[in-house]
Amino acid sequence: MTFIGPDGAPRCDWAGGAPGFVEYHDTEWGFPVSDDVRLFEKFCLEGFQSGLSWRTILDKRENFRAAFAGFDLETVAGYDESDVASLLQDAGIVRHRGKIEATINNAARALELIETEGSLAAYVWRHEPDPAEVPVPQSLTTSPTATAMSKDLKKRGWKFVGPTTVFSFMEAMGLINDHTHDCVVRAQVDTARAAFVRPS
Repeated sequence: MTFIGPDGAPRCDWAGGAPGFVEYHDTEWGFPVSDDVRLFEKFCLEGFQSGLSWRTILDKRENFRAAFAGFDLETVAGYDESDVASLLQDAGIVRHRGKIEATINNAARALELIETEGSLAAYVWRHEPDPAEVPVPQSLTTSPTATAMSKDLKKRGWKFVGPTTVFSFMEAMGLINDHTHDCVVRAQVDTARAAFVRPS
């Protein structure tokens, strides 16, 4: 199934699910990312989405960015219990203590990972799966590679990074092209992935 956008072109069906989805679908979802801040932000937002809809998170994304200092790793890693208490009063975000504490924890773990791996991007892209692992776009909610990354992150002390969360992260950050074959954006993502310089 496809969604016909305002320009008459077909897109992944979910792009028609809510206001703002078309822009996110057309300009972000599936395009490869190598910026550590954006990658960390996405890990956090996918964690906050657990049990909720992406619409809820996307609608609140700017509030999350304000609450977590633009997802600056060192700043967030330094948050303390008073910051947690303040965030639990912030109606602009998802007020879930476990997810808030996981974000702070994961910032510290990300800094450790950068020390050993060079960058968050280098670590993430070393887990780029073989495209054959996802034979039919949007047919899976996890994969062997997502499961492997999830296990490794958990060993490193990360939280709220289950296989489904990691797979959604991989879809969004361009590690796979999961746009449907008849989606107008799929070819654009293929072109972007072909030109993308994998960090090392």
